[in-house]
Amino acid sequence: MKAYFTRAYTISASHRLHSDAFSSEQNRATFGKCNNPHGHGHNYRIEVTVGGPIDSATGMVINMASLDAVVNTIVVARFDHMNLNLDPLFTEKVSTTENLCIAIFELLAAEFKAEAFKPAILEKVRIEETENNFFEYSGA
Repeated sequence: MKAYFTRAYTISASHRLHSDAFSSEQNRATFGKCNNPHGHGHNYRIEVTVGGPIDSATGMVINMASLDAVVNTIVVARFDHMNLNLDPLFTEKVSTTENLCIAIFELLAAEFKAEAFKPAILEKVRIEETENNFFEYSGA
């Protein structure tokens, strides 16, 4: 039997949607107000979903404290109160929330290869950027 556990985390971060491959006019046309040279910020809600069998001894898919420790170290400490454009992950990519979602999934997926998390697996990352914009990534 497979069950799922989702835990939510919140970060505040800024970014500017801008592509060096575009002219100034193309950037404004493509990204609109999100291309503001001074950037803008969001209070992102990040949901991490883990799946796996329920451990017969603990009754859990994953130990919540273990999940919190890795997410707080790998994601929250890195991105909270930061300008995403300054992170090395976004030197070659536009700092869209789609790309942030993929980056967070990949950072966490690398951690989930550790024996400590088995047999639980990372199922997906979902980010709520605004009350109307949601992004999800569950691997390639």
